[in-house]
Amino acid sequence: MSNALQTLPMALSALMRNRTQAALAILGVMIGVAALVTSLALGRGAQNALSEQLLAAGANVIVIRSGNYQMRRDPGPDPEANIGHAAYQDDAERARVQLATFRPDDWRGERGLLWRTHAEDDPLESHDHPLARERLGDMAAGLGSAATLTREDARLIGATIDGVQYVVSGVHENARVFVDGSADKKQWFTRLHGTEPNLPNVRAGWVMTHGRFINDKDLADSAQVMVLGRVVADRLFGEGVDPVGRGLTLWNQPFKVVGVVGSRSWTTQPAPGDDQFDAVYVPVSTVDRLLNLSKLNTVTVTTRSVGDTSRVSEEITKLLRARHDIGEKDPDDFVVTTMAKQALGKGLPPDLARAVTGNVERVDELTVEQLSGSLTRANRTMLVMLASVAAVSLLVGGIGVMNLLLLSVTQRTREVGLRIALGARRSDIASQFVLEAVVLSLIGGVLGILIGVLASGGLERIFQWTAVVSPLAAAAAVVVAVLLGIVSGVYPARRAAGLDPIEALRHE
Repeated sequence: MSNALQTLPMALSALMRNRTQAALAILGVMIGVAALVTSLALGRGAQNALSEQLLAAGANVIVIRSGNYQMRRDPGPDPEANIGHAAYQDDAERARVQLATFRPDDWRGERGLLWRTHAEDDPLESHDHPLARERLGDMAAGLGSAATLTREDARLIGATIDGVQYVVSGVHENARVFVDGSADKKQWFTRLHGTEPNLPNVRAGWVMTHGRFINDKDLADSAQVMVLGRVVADRLFGEGVDPVGRGLTLWNQPFKVVGVVGSRSWTTQPAPGDDQFDAVYVPVSTVDRLLNLSKLNTVTVTTRSVGDTSRVSEEITKLLRARHDIGEKDPDDFVVTTMAKQALGKGLPPDLARAVTGNVERVDELTVEQLSGSLTRANRTMLVMLASVAAVSLLVGGIGVMNLLLLSVTQRTREVGLRIALGARRSDIASQFVLEAVVLSLIGGVLGILIGVLASGGLERIFQWTAVVSPLAAAAAVVVAVLLGIVSGVYPARRAAGLDPIEALRHE
C-alpha cells in the first residue's frame, strides 16, 4: 500500500506530461462506461414499463361478482312496479331494472318516517314499502338489483389469502348526474361505482388529473363526495376544465366533486361508454346509507404477482363457498373472473363465453402468466444484447488504454532505464504503469457514469422512454472498467519492467 502511495504521484506526473494521449484514453473508457450505463438503464426501464403495462391492463386483477341467482318477489298489482328483486339472472346476462312507473306521489303516509328494519337487498325479506332506490332513484337511469357479497367477505379475502395485494368492495348502479346551477341543466347518463380508497391502487393505469380520490375519512363519514371519470368531467364541464369543488346532483342528493381520474396507460384510454372513465365514484358507505344496502355487487382483488392469479382465484372460491354455506353439489352464489378469462370470452355470446371459459382449465396460466413470461424473456434478451454492444465499446476503450501505455513505454524508455540503473526495482516500474492504467480507467469510469445518467435522462425526455439507472449497475460498470484497465496495463507494465537498463539508456 505504501509503495502504491509513493508511486501514485509519479504516475499522475507521467500522465500530465502526455495530456492529449491520456485524454483520448479516458474518452474511450468514458464512452464505453456511458454506453453500458445507458443500455442497462433503458433495458431496466423497458422491463419496468412492461410490468406496469401488464398491471395497468389488469393482468393481476380478479373480480368477484355477486350471485348466479336472485329470488323473485311476489308480484304486486302492477308487475312493472315490482322492482325489488329480479328473476333468475346469471352473471353475464344480469339486466339493469328500469323504474318506469313509480312516482313519489304514489306513496301515502308520513313522509320521511321510514324505519330501517332490514337491508333492502335482502332476498329473504318482503318489502311492502317503497324502497330507498325507489324514493331516491332516477327513473330514466334505472338502478341495479340485489347482491350476495358482503364487506366482511372482502375483508377476509385480504386478511386470510396469501398473495393478495389490495381488496376493494364495490356497488354499481346506472346513474344520471346533473350539474348544480347549470342554466341549460347539463346532465349525463353514466355508471356509478360505490367504492373504497384503495381503488386507484387496483387500477394501476389511473392518474388523478385533478384533485384527489375518495379517502378514508370520506368512507368513514359516508360523505357525499364524488370523483368523476375523465369522460364525465369533459361532458359536464368541458375538456380541460378543473371541476373540483363544483356541485352535482345524484338521486336528488347534492354531491361535491373532489377529483377527476384519467388514464396514463396506452392499453386503456378514456372513451364514452367504458366502465372506468365514463363513470362516477362515491364512497360505498354513502351508497349503503342512501340506498339502505348491506350487500356488494363486486369485490375486486389484485395479486402481488401476475403469476398468482389462478391460485388466488381458486382460494377465493373455496373461502366464499365456506362462508356462504354452499353445499358440495350446490352452485356458487358468486362468480370469480380473472382478466384472462374475461379477455378469452370477449365478443362471444354469453352462453358460448361461459362454456369456453368454464371448460379451459387454468386459463390464466395459458394466457396472462405465459404472456408475462414471454415478455420478460424477450426483455431479458434485449437487455443482454444492449449490454453486449456496450461491453464491446468498453473493450475498445480498454484497448485504447493499452495502446497509450505501450506508446508511453516507447517514449519513456530512457527514463525507465535510468530509474532501474539508479536502483529502482522492476516491480516498482511495473506497478507505476499498472497504476497509470487504473487512474485512466477510474477517471473514465466516473465521467462515463455522469454521461450515462445524462444520456438516459435525455432519451427519456426526448423519446418518452422509461429509463431506470441502477446505482449497482453504475458501480459495476466502473469496477469492470478498472479491472479492464488493470488487464490492459499488465502487458505494457511487464514490457517496461523487462527493459535492459543499458539498452534503455542508449535508446534515442
